[in-house]
Amino acid sequence: MTDIKKLLSELTLEEKASLTSGEDFWFTKAVERVGIGAVRTSDGPHGIRADDYSREDHATMPAVCFPAAVTTASSFDREMLRELGEELGRECQAYGVDVLLGPGINIKRSPLCGRNFEYFSEDPYLAGQLGEQFVKGVQSQGVGTSLKHFFANSQETRRFTSSSDIDERAIREIYLAAFENVVKKAQPWTVMASYNKINGTHSTANRCYIDGVLRREWGYEGLVVSDWGATHDRVGAIEAGTDLTMPAEKHSDRWIVDAVRSGRLSEKALDCCCERILRLVEKAEQNRRKGAVCDKEAAHRLARKFAANSLVLLKNDGGLLPLNKTDKVAFIGAFAERPRLQGGGSSHIRETEITSALEAARDAGISVVYAAGYDRESGETTDVLLNEAVEAARSAEKAVLFIGLPDSYESEGWDRRHMRLPEAHNRLVSAVCTANPNTVVVLHNGSPVEMPWIDEPKAVLEAYLGGQAVGGAVVDILFGDVNPSGRLAESFPKRLEDNPSYLWYFGEGDRVSYNESIFVGYRYYETKKQDVLFPFGYGLSYTEFECSNLKLDRSGMTEDDVLNVSVDVKNVGKTAGKEVVQLYVAPEKGIAIRPVRELKEFAKVELKPGETETVKFCLSRRAFAHWNAESHDWEVERGQYGIQICKNAHEVVLEEKVRIF
Repeated sequence: MTDIKKLLSELTLEEKASLTSGEDFWFTKAVERVGIGAVRTSDGPHGIRADDYSREDHATMPAVCFPAAVTTASSFDREMLRELGEELGRECQAYGVDVLLGPGINIKRSPLCGRNFEYFSEDPYLAGQLGEQFVKGVQSQGVGTSLKHFFANSQETRRFTSSSDIDERAIREIYLAAFENVVKKAQPWTVMASYNKINGTHSTANRCYIDGVLRREWGYEGLVVSDWGATHDRVGAIEAGTDLTMPAEKHSDRWIVDAVRSGRLSEKALDCCCERILRLVEKAEQNRRKGAVCDKEAAHRLARKFAANSLVLLKNDGGLLPLNKTDKVAFIGAFAERPRLQGGGSSHIRETEITSALEAARDAGISVVYAAGYDRESGETTDVLLNEAVEAARSAEKAVLFIGLPDSYESEGWDRRHMRLPEAHNRLVSAVCTANPNTVVVLHNGSPVEMPWIDEPKAVLEAYLGGQAVGGAVVDILFGDVNPSGRLAESFPKRLEDNPSYLWYFGEGDRVSYNESIFVGYRYYETKKQDVLFPFGYGLSYTEFECSNLKLDRSGMTEDDVLNVSVDVKNVGKTAGKEVVQLYVAPEKGIAIRPVRELKEFAKVELKPGETETVKFCLSRRAFAHWNAESHDWEVERGQYGIQICKNAHEVVLEEKVRIF
């Protein structure tokens, strides 16, 4: 064990200052004179994006591209996120990576955010639970994580300069809640401070939230690192508790030295940052596994399993799905031949291989005819491509149409301006559905899209951005090898204009007002009784489940008591499958304005036909609390609360009441 205090005392002021920014784009600085090594970081949350230093051009090394967070969140499966983290941790060891820069748990305020595919959900409870398991999985392998982006990083437009202006209650209930859970339950090695300002102060220099909330209130023990290029004031960042500025900013090390010598910055504050950096270095060195290797073929199979566990069946009129493997099927759309498997920007992985739906179907011995239908890159079509698609649809018993958003529509660095698919894709849906009434639409997209054609196809499968094996997962679902069990981790509004942030999303100048406050996503739609295309938590199965016998262990309680809840779940269909049991708390109208219901627990259970399982939940004080901006604390109002078991945020199946006195 290194004596951190002694090591720190041996450093010069200049060396201390130099430690607080990177050596280059991915490595922290080493100080060889006293034996301080460097820590290697790497993007991305759903795979390893590490440079190959054996090559002169430092090209990115191939790595397994797992499903993006938008996809894995739809699994509602804590165990799967833990397993995904474990695999990524093993691969980090094999690639010599000490800290994986993820997961991203920012709240999806609007469908327009260009990085929504990197984030889990519009709901902080779900995002926090899945983020916790991801972090625990990665760090179980001796590799650190970087929980990001702390916080309220909800748009890419003017992301370096905009201020997220949010009321205190929304900050606590919506934008900090997921971070709070992950920090308290998983202690990520690092937390990444975001680009944006929060109520006028850059995140990296925001002492209130970094030193005050993150460290003192939540007890965070790890290191705070800036997003790459997010530090605007090196001295202010150190004062706030941002320990490490990335990437290298060697030119500004002198500013820190001068600030200490002039008395503007205390050396104690600098020492605190350096201590945390040295602890990270020590942890990384102690956990490296020399000679670690990873099995890319096994990981590819895992990627297929994870995707299949996450895809969401949105529509299945007349039980069209699953298809029969003896059917003659038309696969239409360029995404069938080469799927869109991930988003653009820092999380983009150089995948090791790609399994397309066309390849997977043919490998399974399924008779498939194919027509491209549109140009994959532009999303545009021609009369020739349309005619080929129509002829293919007419020639088959069933048609599967693969559409979605081209790469250019969503990426880090810019936001979408609308929720529309390329018009050519919409035209293709109508043309194919007219030619073949037994049409399935498969969507590849990183965020909700409008579906003006929703009444035309008999079935719709949301594949999101499912990683390098997504084509295989789609075929597994389409032909019944896997029963779909994904549930939407975000609401799909009918129109962009229905979204609660619509009027204010891009802001005025550099001020972005979060005027919708706590009413984000389903909290708004359900409370306002606003119709949506598909609600949060929605998803279909090839079997049917029935919930019954909802029991609370008490009908009255104090705010400090714990409420135990149980409900029986039975597979009443003819096929084995997985059900996501969703528990919402619905407060009666009180003094505080609150959403009509909020997700407070969930569980995913796998049942054979006729099988029943009793699912148990435990609700503590926080499940009933709201943030009181006057007392600056969590508060539980006395009164009656509904404990609701729901199919999704809109459909209540069972309800019992509890009174808090």
